[in-house]
Amino acid sequence: MTNWNRRRATPNIGTDMAATIAFDIQNDRRGDIRAILARSGSAGHPHVQSLLLPQALLHDLTDAVHAVCAVHGNHPCMIDYAMARGIQIETLPWLIQSSTAFGYERAFLANLTSAAGPLPSTPGQAQTDAALTQLRQTLEMLANSDRRGCATGAVSALILDWRTIRQLLVQAARRFGLSAPPNPMPEPLLDFETDENSLGLPRALGFGATQLLVQHNGLWNLLEARASARRG
Repeated sequence: MTNWNRRRATPNIGTDMAATIAFDIQNDRRGDIRAILARSGSAGHPHVQSLLLPQALLHDLTDAVHAVCAVHGNHPCMIDYAMARGIQIETLPWLIQSSTAFGYERAFLANLTSAAGPLPSTPGQAQTDAALTQLRQTLEMLANSDRRGCATGAVSALILDWRTIRQLLVQAARRFGLSAPPNPMPEPLLDFETDENSLGLPRALGFGATQLLVQHNGLWNLLEARASARRG
């Protein structure tokens, strides 16, 4: 997922994000997903912070809800793909639990999208649709990775980052007159025992987590650009 130029609504690679990607992949060999989240998670993105303010504009919240639904509201989702792939077999019980819980989140997201109403008129809608489709496909590829630990790291990062995304959804639900159900998501899977046959596991976990958060950051960059375009 690329960053978007606010004025032209065309994709371009952000140098700051590229530097973050390089740091996480090359230097975080321990696969410390919480540390990666602290550097690159949605909570630190300026647009997310603005959406969490009480005075956030309704059409910006509506745009965000629709975009999150476009990325994470489909079934099967990336958790289902990781579960079906089963590369890291010992994580299957946790993936099954996560998949079931995320099904409830999809139902909440569908109800919220309906309550939010139609998308706000924004220039470049066709490009946005294409970018969201590409983002979703990238997450599916990540979940289907043959690299042991990659999908687990991505799903763990999703669960952690979802806590911030859910704050946004709860904020939107409140503004749209809905009650938000409790968050059913389990704890992420962060601690693994490694042996001589799994020395690359921490790095793969970190890679998967980083790539998930890169996609989320691209999503917020896109929504920030759309909000700027609506303001003219």
